[in-house]
Parts: sequence; structure tokens; C-alpha cells
Amino acid sequence: MQRSFDELGRPLSDVTFCIVDLETTGGNRQEDLITEIGAVKVRGGEVLGTFQTLVNPGRAIPPMITVLTGLSDALVAKAPRIETVLPALLEFMGNTDAGGTVIVGHNVGFDVAFIRAALERSGRPRLEGTIIDTVALARRLVRDEVPNCKLGTLASRLRLAHQPSHRALDDAWATTDLLHFLIERAAGMGVLGLDDLIALSKLAGHPQAAKLKMTADLPRSPGVYMFCGHQGEVLYVGKATNLRQRVRSYFGSDDRRRIGPMLRETQTVRHLPLADPITAEVIEQRLIARLLPRFNRAGTSADKYCYVKLDIDTPWPRLSIVKDPAKQGLHLGPLPSRKMANLVVEAIQSAIPLRQCTARLGRNYVAPDDAPTCSAAQLGVAHCPCSGTADPAEYARAVEIARRTMTGDPAIVIDRLHEKMAALASQQRFEEAAVMRDRLQTLLGAIKRHRLVETLRSADRVTITLGDSTWVVDQGRLVDVAQRGTVGRALPVEPPAPTSLGTPLPREAIDEALVLAKFFEKRADDLLTTSTGDWDFPVAAIDRVQPIHRLGQTPECSIRQPCVSMASILAWPPSGIDSATDSATVLSHMKPMVGPLPDSHVAQAPAAIPASIASAAPGTSGIRPA
Repeated sequence: MQRSFDELGRPLSDVTFCIVDLETTGGNRQEDLITEIGAVKVRGGEVLGTFQTLVNPGRAIPPMITVLTGLSDALVAKAPRIETVLPALLEFMGNTDAGGTVIVGHNVGFDVAFIRAALERSGRPRLEGTIIDTVALARRLVRDEVPNCKLGTLASRLRLAHQPSHRALDDAWATTDLLHFLIERAAGMGVLGLDDLIALSKLAGHPQAAKLKMTADLPRSPGVYMFCGHQGEVLYVGKATNLRQRVRSYFGSDDRRRIGPMLRETQTVRHLPLADPITAEVIEQRLIARLLPRFNRAGTSADKYCYVKLDIDTPWPRLSIVKDPAKQGLHLGPLPSRKMANLVVEAIQSAIPLRQCTARLGRNYVAPDDAPTCSAAQLGVAHCPCSGTADPAEYARAVEIARRTMTGDPAIVIDRLHEKMAALASQQRFEEAAVMRDRLQTLLGAIKRHRLVETLRSADRVTITLGDSTWVVDQGRLVDVAQRGTVGRALPVEPPAPTSLGTPLPREAIDEALVLAKFFEKRADDLLTTSTGDWDFPVAAIDRVQPIHRLGQTPECSIRQPCVSMASILAWPPSGIDSATDSATVLSHMKPMVGPLPDSHVAQAPAAIPASIASAAPGTSGIRPA
């Protein structure tokens, strides 16, 4: 099938190339100067014009350069200075911005550096644009056929029409012939667009670069790609906004450790063109979940997902972590790891005194007279119904708070954890406060996931339109997609089985639902929707975690950037405060520097400032070495 112009990118036949070559007084662009400029301008194999001029460098040409190039002081004596030549050169080149003329040269960095230095000295704007080096292209395409990639060697071995002579225009002509030869050679590898040619020059020396021909039929459009092995097995699945560009990047810029072995095993590259990037991401998730490719990591661990369960149907409910949801009870998840689930449980138990023992307590359970009280209850952080010390009414209230938290209303738990964090920080127990913060952050993340997915599921069957794209989502699954002006077609991979609202989402369905929900959350204000349920995007924000402030910091300061300077400490006491001032006044004076302090600090403070500080002379510290 012939590809469209959009799929081809910018065809090489439409690109204007300006091949440039310079002769100079030496190799240092800051100290040496240009003595000759040659340029050839071509498009589609047709010569559009040439540019050649000698340049008076304003200094003597070294004898070695004269021997090499034939340019002497006498020859350039009547030539114009570079300041006069630059306007004509820039006019010949034309617009070099994106979509304009492409600058080409053999070791082009040398030539461009001298032109830029000359422009800078004359106060002109820097030369920018797309630049292609035929040295890099030759190393990639013909290195095995020639002893080296010098321009003279290439022109001789490849029998180019023009031979270089260390004169600017002759060398520019030889480079033009070389460029056309290399473009023809690259076409056999599927290089038909400018972006492919630019990328090709960066792939020099890649051990698997010969497999680039596998990418020849890839379009420049969204979709899913699959690297396949000797038996046709799928080794890796990925998504892309531009399939061709993304797959070709594996042969150049992608240096991840697993990529090399994968490319060595790859024998074919398959692809599925799709309507848009979000559909590509969904299909990628489905393929990874079903094929479990060897070189994929993300999306292959659904069997490790788990749920946090609150068994509200039992007399004394407790929290637990389960791999599969039960028919009864309340579930939060699935969560991506047991570590995350443990942090969620610890966050809720830090704020709510639910029992932490694992004993089964039936409706008719009666605690023995000698039943011991569990350690958590002895520490005052949990009820202990197994010892008969728990009050059923109080426990029911705790269970209700836990239920509300797990169904998306964590306000009470957030407040309690914030209070605990503040108390720990005020006691300078910062490590414990940080642990509490991490638990709260994980809990909020889990609840955010839950609310996003449940909001999407509550919409039941919904049609969403954004620009030219229309998606049909049914119970959190993408079931259809269409692009305006194109014939609709079925998705290449069937959606997972539906799950009725009110039951936990299966582990294998959560990743797709999250992809859709996060996208619709981000673009909620731009969407046009029609649903058979409740469409409530964007989801209301959950309170963020408050930062932990060390003593000596304002809320605006980082934990590593104390706001009270050493100079202010050494200058204690401030004017207006003497040694008899009580601690409450001192703390009141410190509040603008350290932020609000808990009452416990005032209550526990001594009645007066310590003598070791009060007796210190102004501008000195009352702290003495041990």
C-alpha cells in the first residue's frame, strides 16, 4: 500500500539542501579566519544555484595552508572582507528555520562553527537550522566499502562526478554528489523523509542498524508496535504517537540495558495503526496483559495486584490485604503492590483504632475472663474486642470512619494524621513524622485511583468527543473509537469482560480503566459527553498532605533550608527582650521566624530564659562547648 504524504513526513524530494564548504587560515574558529566560501543549492536532484567567493582574512595565510589549498596572500588581497560577504551568503542560503533550507557539509560542524563565529564578530544573529553531516551518513551507509570516510577517498572509491581539490566550490560539488549517492543508498533502508535522514546520521555504529529496514513500512501516526522474535513470538509491545519515529529511535538514542538483547532477537516489527494516542495506550495495555512479552515490565504484574479489605459484614470488622476480592466486604483497589497496600492499612490504623488481631470473632463471641489484651490496645492505638475491653458503639463509629475513607471520603483520617504529624514534628521526632506523611500520601494516592475509576464506571455507557475523536466507554472499558471523516473500524483487541458496578474491578481491568480515567480527568473541561449514568469528571480534589516543618522553618521553607539564620541566633536576645522575659513572650516573638508553635511547647517551656543564654553578651552566643 502506498503511503500518504502525511505518513512520509517531509519527502526528501521536496527538501532544499545548501551544501557548504569553507577554506580557512587554520582550524581554530576563534583565532583563524575564512579565506574562501563555496556553496551549491539543490532540490530534488536539480541544481538551483552556486555561490563562490574568495575572502580577504586581513592577515597572512600560513605557508602550509597555501601548499594545501593554493590560496596565497596575493590571490586574496583584492577579495572582499567577510563582513561584506556574509549578507550575500545568507541570502543565497535562504530561510534555514524549520521547513526551510537544510545545511549540509562534509564534517559540517567545522564549516558552521566558522560561519557562526564570523556572524558573531559582525554582530549578526546566530545561524540556526537543520544541519546534516555527510561524514556521519557515510559512516553509517558505506563504511565497510571504503578505507576511511575522507571526502577524497569517498569521491574516488564511489566514482563521484566531482573530485575535491581543497578549494571551496570543488569540495562543495563533491559533497553534493556524495549527498545524492547516500540518499539513494538510504532509500533501500526505507529512508524517504527528512526526519529519517536526520535520524540515520545518528545511528552510526549501532550493531543492529541493519534491521532498520524493518521500519520501512511504519507510518508516522499513532499506534502500537510489536518487536517479534524468530518464531513470531512477541518480545515487546509499545505505543507511540509517531510509530515510525519511535521504533527507529530504538536503534539510536535508546540505550536502556534491555534494548540491546531485544533487538538482537528481533526478526520482524509489526504494528497496529490506531486513531489516537489514548486508544494506542489502551490497546498497548490489553496486549501486554494478554501476551506478557518477555521484555515488557510495566503492565505485566497484574497478578501481584491486591486489595485492602474491610470485612464490614462481621461483628468486629478489621482491615486485611487480599489478592482477590471476596463476595462480601468493602474493598479498596486493586493496588499495584502489597507494599502500597500495607501503607494504606497502616495509615488508616494510625488514625482509627480498629482491631489489629487476626482472630475470628463470631456474633456470639464472649471473651474469656483471662483473655490478654493485645499490645496495640495496651499502647492505646487499637480496640481489643478479643479481650472483652472494646465498646461496641465506639467500635462501630470507628468502622464507619474507615468505611467512609475507603469509599472516597477520607477527611477525618486526613485531619487526624495531620495532627499526628504536627505533634511528632513539634517533638522533633521528624523521622516518625515522615513515616506518617508517607502513609498519608499513599492513602490519598490509593483513594484518588479509586475515585477516578469508580467515577468512570458510574458513567455506565458514555460517548466522549474531543476534537475529531469520539470514544465509547462502557463500564470503564473502551469499546469503540471513531475519527471524524474516516470509516470506523473495530478495535484490534477485544475489551475485558464487563464488571457490574458495586463489585470490585478485577486486577486485569484496572490499568485500562486508569488510563481512560486519567485522560478524561485531565481534559474534562474540553469534552462533550453523553452517558447513561452519572458523568462527574473532573473528580473533586482530595486534601493534599501538609509539609513537615522543622523548628526554625516557616511553612514556605524546605526542610533543608532553615529560615532562622545563625546570625539571628548569635544576636539573641532581640531588642525589647531581657533575661527576665518569660518563655511565652519569647515564643510569641519567635513565631514570625519559625511559624506557629503547638501549645505543648509553651506548656513545657521553663518559666524563664536559661541563664546561660540570658547572661550572654549582645552579639555573642550563650552556648558553651561541652
